[in-house]
Amino acid sequence: MTSLERHFPRLEDFAPLLKPAPRERDSTKRRLAEAHNIWDLRRIAKRRTPSGPFDYADGGADGEVGLGRAREAFTDLEFRPGVLRDVSKTDTSTTVLGRASALPFGLAPTGFTRMLHSAGERAAVAAAARAGIPFSLSTVGTTSIERIAAIAPEARKWFQLYLWKDRDLSLELVRNAKAAGYEALLVTVDVPVSGNRLRDQRNGMTIPPRLTAKTFLDASYRWRWWFDFLTTEPYSFAFDTTGRGSTSDLVRRLADPSVTFEDLAWVRKAWDGPLLVKGIQTVGDACRALDHGADGVIVSGHGGRQLDRGPVVLHILPEVVAAVGDRGTVMLDTGIMNGADIVAALALGADFTLVGRAFLYGLMAGGEAGVARSVEILSAEIERTMKFLGVSAIDELEPAHVRLMSRRGPVGSQNS
Repeated sequence: MTSLERHFPRLEDFAPLLKPAPRERDSTKRRLAEAHNIWDLRRIAKRRTPSGPFDYADGGADGEVGLGRAREAFTDLEFRPGVLRDVSKTDTSTTVLGRASALPFGLAPTGFTRMLHSAGERAAVAAAARAGIPFSLSTVGTTSIERIAAIAPEARKWFQLYLWKDRDLSLELVRNAKAAGYEALLVTVDVPVSGNRLRDQRNGMTIPPRLTAKTFLDASYRWRWWFDFLTTEPYSFAFDTTGRGSTSDLVRRLADPSVTFEDLAWVRKAWDGPLLVKGIQTVGDACRALDHGADGVIVSGHGGRQLDRGPVVLHILPEVVAAVGDRGTVMLDTGIMNGADIVAALALGADFTLVGRAFLYGLMAGGEAGVARSVEILSAEIERTMKFLGVSAIDELEPAHVRLMSRRGPVGSQNS
């Protein structure tokens, strides 16, 4: 038997072990330092945000089956690494819509963002500008087109459009975005009606939130959110150009079930920049969108917030890419919670990706610094995954690096 040679430690031997780590004075920085992945940011966000706003961002439609399956698809896939490659230097930059992006993802358009944190879209666009990635403003964003342009004139800004029943107002928004220097127009097409979001109904969710007995109790240990809400300017919406409409009346006009591909052709005539159609979930609709003037498509299930149990967009991505070919750009949105998810989507043919909830968790956890932390986390995960796969640049990723799998059955051809 091997015996251990022992000696009695001296007092000075304990000194390095007992020395406390320096304490970060900034509580936000200290809090965000505890977040090592997006799920950590979600945990912090849930602790700091009232239930209504948090569930608005976190939840999906009906039973949230589609939301779960979108995330499950990324969990189930298998990476095929390449070894003995020189990956001492890794370039995570790419080109999207003819311009450079420091990372292969941008911030997706999200509605009512200031409800989640008072800094809202202003924090997001500032963080995106510093990171060198695109930011998308939603029609139902809570900061105006012009205000976002003034806050970050150097940022790459895209505008997401819902087609209104009032086509003149839609045209006005398009013109305003163009005048303010927005680069691309994303037309969302998967909202003929609003999704059945049960969490919002059960929370009695209103926009803006109302102080009821329930929300008052919920706010008792989330006082900072309510303090910011009550002491900052009232919400203004990107779509409310007059500032006079009530929220409920204005939002009701968003869902126009009569929209067709012919309306997309009408938008094409009104917008001379890059035009992308967001909400594509079948191969046939991807091709039809390009036939009607789109420069690209965003394969998206709206974060599982509209049609529950719709197609798993990661599974149909390769077929959309094959069908589109070199006719246009293909992006992917929905389900991304890790930089490895982004790498997988790029390997399967996506030109670019958009993240929504991932940065919203950061926003709720720590405002602008939280958004920056979410970008930082995703960036590190992208780079690490690329190194494991043996690639040093985005354009080296290919389908051979990923095998799609599903615990629910084979990943096969989808109906168009």
